[in-house]
Amino acid sequence: MKAFTAMFTAIDQTTKTNQKIQAMVDYFTHAEEQDKIFAVSILIGNKPKRPVKTTELKEWAAQVAELPLWLFEESYHIVGDLAEAIALILPPQQKAHQFTLKDTLAFLVRLTDLTSEEKKALIIDYWMSTPVDERFVFNKLITGNFRMGVSRQLVIKALAKYFDQEQTSVAHKLMGKWDPYEETMQSMFAGESHLNKNYLPYPFFLAYQLDSEPETLGDINEWCIEKKLDGIRGQIIVRNNEIFVWSRGEELLTNKFPEFNSLQTSLPNGTVIDGEIIPWKDGHPLPFQVMQTRIGRKNISPKYLKEAPLVMVCFDVLESEGEDLRSKPLMERREILKDLVSKHTEKKLLLSEAMDFNNWQEVADFRVNARDYHCEGLMLKRNTSPYETGRRRGNWWKWKTDPMTVDGVLLYAQSGHGRRANLFTDYTFAVWDGDVLVPFAKAYSGLTDKEINVLDNWIKRNTLDKFGPVRSVKPEYVFEIAFEGINSSPRHKSGVALRFPRILRWRKDKSAKDANTKNDLLLLLEAHKP
Repeated sequence: MKAFTAMFTAIDQTTKTNQKIQAMVDYFTHAEEQDKIFAVSILIGNKPKRPVKTTELKEWAAQVAELPLWLFEESYHIVGDLAEAIALILPPQQKAHQFTLKDTLAFLVRLTDLTSEEKKALIIDYWMSTPVDERFVFNKLITGNFRMGVSRQLVIKALAKYFDQEQTSVAHKLMGKWDPYEETMQSMFAGESHLNKNYLPYPFFLAYQLDSEPETLGDINEWCIEKKLDGIRGQIIVRNNEIFVWSRGEELLTNKFPEFNSLQTSLPNGTVIDGEIIPWKDGHPLPFQVMQTRIGRKNISPKYLKEAPLVMVCFDVLESEGEDLRSKPLMERREILKDLVSKHTEKKLLLSEAMDFNNWQEVADFRVNARDYHCEGLMLKRNTSPYETGRRRGNWWKWKTDPMTVDGVLLYAQSGHGRRANLFTDYTFAVWDGDVLVPFAKAYSGLTDKEINVLDNWIKRNTLDKFGPVRSVKPEYVFEIAFEGINSSPRHKSGVALRFPRILRWRKDKSAKDANTKNDLLLLLEAHKP
């Protein structure tokens, strides 16, 4: 844990990319071999499950520190981080024990099946056997709130530097759900070991939002322009007479999408197709809400297969007959994809339409009204582009239509988490239903730090009532809420549910009476029905 803690501290204390990469390389160079693969797993975001309730951790820490619980709670809210607050209030280390990272993670797994008293004894013993900085990292792990401050791409760069390998190769080897208890650094990264894992997808190529006028991209004839559909980005893999369906989030979804099983025999071995998995009926996509009825279910009944039939709208082929095609230009890959899809007769695979525009103004006009064409906007892809790894600028861009907006009144507020634990940063907004304000959305992003501090002070001075961590406030301030989609929802008082709501701006020019109404939401819903 000493080496892992040193890496954590080095990364936490810098904002410079190269220093973060070097901290990881230094760790891989000097750490114990058995710990390295566990560190990789944590670095890319695989947090251990929380084996104990945070309320119990607070109580035990307060007891060991001989503090009343209320005083610890107040201290915690000031510090803003539970792991740090516990590490700071505990007495000095009483005995020395060198825990490895693997030991610590195995310890957390072991806690899961123990009684509360058994957990308490072991956790206190761990606390009192380690110095403050290691306690802090341990607490981060045990509370399930561990963040390392590095992106997946930075981890890939560090591993590529450490192993002296290409970043694309390292990225591929990291794909999929792998278990650090069953892998080693050698089995994961040595040579071409990943080629033996026929289930592995390729790293996805991601696009940035276009942040300039499309005319800056040059000749429109050099670009392939497609609709940006709202579904689950995925890869369908057929290798060794097996089929695998992966999401962009590296979740294996084969069992959740049984309609694709027939592709196991109808697609040739050595095929990997990239596309958008979406519910599709009567020649057009259905709302993402329909997809959600499928995602959360363990067993997919015939009823759901009928009500939410899925297809993959294919826009790229990454492997054909076992050959990696990613270095070939997009137009060449697209011709291979056309041939594959045309030979498929079950209509589970649809070819993404390459749209025909004469100039960039026509593209801009379509983008404004994209929702009328059952899409979120457009994808702009350079015809000569290879299939790259991760998010890159230059060859692929997404150009989404402007979000829908509604003005809502701030009705409730709740404290945030981490460094914002002592600030009210989670908000609930309402619209008018006659003379009554009806909640319709929650949002916690979009305000500047300065605005958050101003609003936090106002909330504390204008609280009407408290419901646990939630405060109701005077219905006075209006905010413009942006969102990507709207669907009917009987679970919400407003009758609607919004997709990706966030705060666009604080409307200080409006009073509460100027906010939108429930009827406005219902009109939006009606206007955007498929």
